[in-house]
Amino acid sequence: MPEQIIIDLEVMYAGSGQAKLDDLPGYRATALQLAGRGNRVVLTGRGPVWLYLALAHELHGVSQSLEYDSPVTGRIIIFDHNPFRGDSPT
Repeated sequence: MPEQIIIDLEVMYAGSGQAKLDDLPGYRATALQLAGRGNRVVLTGRGPVWLYLALAHELHGVSQSLEYDSPVTGRIIIFDHNPFRGDSPT
């Protein structure tokens, strides 16, 4: 059964104070390691849009689903490849 994995982007670059484009390969590797394969992943935390987009692209095809969560928007589904979600007998 897939686990829910929450990835806080701000933790990835906490030591440097802000995300740096030069460090993108490391952010991608960290996200892949944290996400595992076939899990439900939630991206959260303060971070630049380019980092969210890059990680969403990296996790597509690896994660069963990806959501974005912020206090302003709540959870937003980025993609969901669960073939059984939403299928219920009527």
